[in-house]
Amino acid sequence: MSVSEKKRKNPMRKLKILKLVVNICVGESGDRLTRAAKVLEQLTDQTPVYSKARYTVRTFGIRRNEKIAVHATVRGAKAEEILKKGLAVKEFELKAANFSKTGNFGFGIQEHIDLGIKYDPHIGIYGMDFYVVLGRAGYSVATRRRCKSRIGPSHLVTKKEAMQWFEQTYEGVILGKTAADK
Repeated sequence: MSVSEKKRKNPMRKLKILKLVVNICVGESGDRLTRAAKVLEQLTDQTPVYSKARYTVRTFGIRRNEKIAVHATVRGAKAEEILKKGLAVKEFELKAANFSKTGNFGFGIQEHIDLGIKYDPHIGIYGMDFYVVLGRAGYSVATRRRCKSRIGPSHLVTKKEAMQWFEQTYEGVILGKTAADK
């Protein structure tokens, strides 16, 4: 058995979804933002968190510390279920540029009603962003409170591994792959 075969069979090297962040940015506070929060609550079954603007942008009419977006972090089986719905809207096709160097990926959809949520004329239609953080068993050593440690470079997730995981798990297609990505 070669070294690469041993690596593939090791259960600690198996990739999994650590979290899925679903974000709706409205760009203004008020009624539209609360309706976006309702959409997110319907989708994730948990109360979303409001995000504030970092600085004032006069051309967009955004003031600093004004609530402009809403997001929810989902973990476990629920994250996989929501991700599958989101990828189905994209027809399981992502660009190579959607993947980061650290092995995470994200994409956006135009209309939330494509996810199977019933259209409500009082709420309207919102687009949303999905961001998936991939990891391996043992990643908690970097985030725990006591006895923090670093994750070794061989255990970190790379862009190439994330792309392979996406293709194998969801039988997805990655568009615009370069020779370095294959």
